[in-house]
Amino acid sequence: MPECVEEILVTGLVQGVGFRPFVWRLAQKLELRGYVSNRGDGVRIVVAGPPDRLAALVEELASPPPRARIEAIRRNMAQDEGWQDFTIQASQPGTVQAGIVADMAVCPACIAEIADKKNRRYQYAFTNCTDCGPRFSIVTGIPYDRNRTTMAAFVMCPACGAEYANPQDRRFHAQPVACPVCGPQLMFVSGSKGSRSPVVGDMALAHAVSSLLAGQVVAIKGIGGFHLACLARSEVAVAALRTRKNRPARPLAVMVRDMPMAEAYACFCAGERQALEDVAAPVVLVRQRREQSFAANVAPGMERVGLLLPYTPLHTVLMRKIGQPLVMSSANRSGQPQVVHNAEALEELQGIADAWLMHDRPIARRLDDSVVRVLAGQPRVLRRGRGLAPEPLALPVLMAKSPPVLAMGGDLKAAFCLTQGGRALLSHHLGDMAQLATEQAMLAALADYRMLFGQTPAIVAVDAHPGYRSRAVGQKLAESQGWLLETVWHHHAHIAATMAESGWGQGPVLGLALDGTGYGPDGTLWGCEMLVCDYAQMTRLGRLATVPMPGGETAAREPWRMLLTHLDNALGVEGTGLVQAQLRALQDRQVDVLRSMARVGVNAPLTSSAGRLFDAMAALVDSAPPRLTYEGEAAMQLEALAERAEGACAPLEFGLRMCGDLLEIDPAPMWRAALLRLAEGVTAPELAWAFHAGLAHVLAKATGQLARRTGLGTVALAGGVMHNGVLVGMLVPLLQAAGLRVLLPAHVPAGDGGLAVGQAAVAAYRHRPA
Repeated sequence: MPECVEEILVTGLVQGVGFRPFVWRLAQKLELRGYVSNRGDGVRIVVAGPPDRLAALVEELASPPPRARIEAIRRNMAQDEGWQDFTIQASQPGTVQAGIVADMAVCPACIAEIADKKNRRYQYAFTNCTDCGPRFSIVTGIPYDRNRTTMAAFVMCPACGAEYANPQDRRFHAQPVACPVCGPQLMFVSGSKGSRSPVVGDMALAHAVSSLLAGQVVAIKGIGGFHLACLARSEVAVAALRTRKNRPARPLAVMVRDMPMAEAYACFCAGERQALEDVAAPVVLVRQRREQSFAANVAPGMERVGLLLPYTPLHTVLMRKIGQPLVMSSANRSGQPQVVHNAEALEELQGIADAWLMHDRPIARRLDDSVVRVLAGQPRVLRRGRGLAPEPLALPVLMAKSPPVLAMGGDLKAAFCLTQGGRALLSHHLGDMAQLATEQAMLAALADYRMLFGQTPAIVAVDAHPGYRSRAVGQKLAESQGWLLETVWHHHAHIAATMAESGWGQGPVLGLALDGTGYGPDGTLWGCEMLVCDYAQMTRLGRLATVPMPGGETAAREPWRMLLTHLDNALGVEGTGLVQAQLRALQDRQVDVLRSMARVGVNAPLTSSAGRLFDAMAALVDSAPPRLTYEGEAAMQLEALAERAEGACAPLEFGLRMCGDLLEIDPAPMWRAALLRLAEGVTAPELAWAFHAGLAHVLAKATGQLARRTGLGTVALAGGVMHNGVLVGMLVPLLQAAGLRVLLPAHVPAGDGGLAVGQAAVAAYRHRPA
C-alpha cells in the first residue's frame, strides 16, 4: 500500500500532560515514521505511513492522556524527509496559543514511590511525573520545556536524565522531574528575627512535624504560595492562628490525610467525593459529622467545612507523619495577598507563624486554593485558583472571530479575563480591590498572562459602577494603550457569564441574578433581578421591592440596619417600634437617625439586593453579628441554620405584584409571617429554612409568569447568592418542574469571581465582525 505524509496540528491543553510520549507510543505501535514536537500553538505531528494507519493514529488521538484536552485536530499534506523511525523533537517557536495545564495533585504511582523505602524517591517532597506535579505555578514561558520553568536551575542527575529521555518511562519529558540528589530541598526555620536556626534536608520535615504537634502555627510553602497550618482539633492552636492573622470568624480550610480520614469527619455525596479526589485537588465544602468534629472555631456556626486532600508529595508525607487533620489557611495578613517567596514569608509572617517549612524551588505565580461546592447535583467552582487556572473556556461560536478582549471583572473576588480566537482565559482569584496590594497584584498578573499567552487586547470591558477600582484600572489601561473601552452592566455580565459557559448562542434567555449589590441603569443598587438577556443587552422585567440602605455601604456590614429598614417597610415605623424590644438585633440601637436618613434619602440608597435581604433575616433570627467580619458572613450563617432544620415546614410566603411595568417580589407579607412564627416559638433553624423555601417558591413563580409572557423556555441563574446550596437545591427543581431549562455555571464562579467572563462575552459579541 502506498504511503501518505501528513502534518497533524493538535491544539488545546496538550503540553505538560505527556502528550508527546503518548503520540510516540501510538506511532511505534502503528509502525509509522516521522516526529512529534511542541510548538507555541500546540503539538505538531509530521508522520508518514499507510493511509489506514494514519487514520488509526488520528482516531486514537481522540483518547489522550487524562489531563489533556484537545480542542482541534487539523490535517495537512506534507513532504517525506526520509525519516527512518518516529522521534520526539525539541520544541518549536510559534504563535502562542497553546493552553498551559493547571497544577496537578500527586498521582497514585508517585504516592506509592514515596511510601516505598527501597525507592530512591522515598519520602521525597518533590516527586512527580507526567501525570502529576506543578505546571502553571512553575511555568515562565511557552513552549512548555524545563528551561522555561522555575526548575531550570536544577540540573538533572544521570538517573533522572535517563528517565526524562526515555519515551517509555512515565517521566519522559516531565519538566519538574527531580530526586533527592538533584532536585529542590526543604528548609525549616524557627524563632524570631535574629535567632533563627535553619535546618536543611531530611530533618526539616521532622522539625515541622514536631512544631505542629506542639500546637504551633507553621508556615508551609506549597505549589502556589504559603499556607498557615495548625492542628485542626486544637481550639487553642486555631485561636492563636485567628488572633495573629486577624481572622475572627471566616471558616478555615482543613487538610485530611486521605479519604478514610475525610469520611471520619464529614459525610458527602458522590459528587463531593469526585471533587475531593479530582486531580485539581480543590477545597470542597462538605457537611461535618457531629460525632467526630474539628475544633469549634475552625468554622464557627457552619454546618459545612472546606476539606482538601494532600496535593503535593510534601503534604502527603507531612500528613502521614502528623496523623490528624491540619488547618490550611492562606498565609497572609488580613486583606493582603498570599505570600509566595521565602524572604517575603520570613518578613511578612513574623508574629503570625512560629516556624517556616520552605523549599528552594521558586513559585512563578501566586495561586490560592480553588474552592468547589456541589450544587444541583454537580461540582461547581466558587473560587478559581490552583488546580483550575489557567484552563481556557470555549466561547460560543458566534464570538470566534471577535477582536481580543480584556475584561476587568468587579471589585470583590477580583479576576480578569482575556479572550482570543474563540477562547476565554479567566485568571485565578486575586482578592478584593479595596486593597492597594490586590490592585498591584492584578496588574502584575495581567502583565504575566499577556506575556505568557502572547495576548494583546483591542477592547477593555469594565463594570458600569463609577466607583469601582477595577473600572478605574481598566479605563487607565484603555487610555494608555489606545484600547477601546466597553461598559457592561453588572447583572448583565452575571447572566452573560452563565450563558457563555453553557455555550449559549440561541437568542435571549430569562435571567435570575441574585447577589449583594451591583450598579443598575436606574441609579439604584440592584441585587435580585429578573431579566431578559442576550449578549447585546438586557431588559429588566422584575425585581425584589426596593428598600433604603441606611448608611450606604455601612448597611452591608451591619445586618441589623437592613432588618430595621425591611421591617419599617413591612410594618411601618410604629409597627416596628412595637416589636423592637423583642428583637435582640434592634435592642439599644439608635434607630431614629437611620429612619431620618431613609425618609429624606440622605446616604440611604435604594436597593433590591437579595444579599441584603438575607442579612436582614439573619439579624431577625440572631445568627448575624452586629458587624460582619467578612463578606457574606450573615448569609452563610443563615444557610447553616437552615441546614439544621429538622424536616420541612411551611414556606414563608412572599407577595408578587406589578409595579408599573415590573413584576415585583414583595417581602412585606414574609416579614409579617416571620414575626408571627417567631412569637409562636418557631425555632431559628425552622424559620431560616422557611425563608429559603419561600424565596425559592416566589422566584420560581415569578419566573414561570415571565416565561409565559415572553415565550422563553430557558432561565440562566447567576450571582453570588447562587452559591447558596439550600436555595439552589430548592429553586432548580421548581424551575424544572415548570418546564424550564436551567443554566447554572460549573467552571465559572456564579458570583463576582466569574463576572469578567460575562463582560468579555458581551464585549466580544458587540464587536464581532459583521
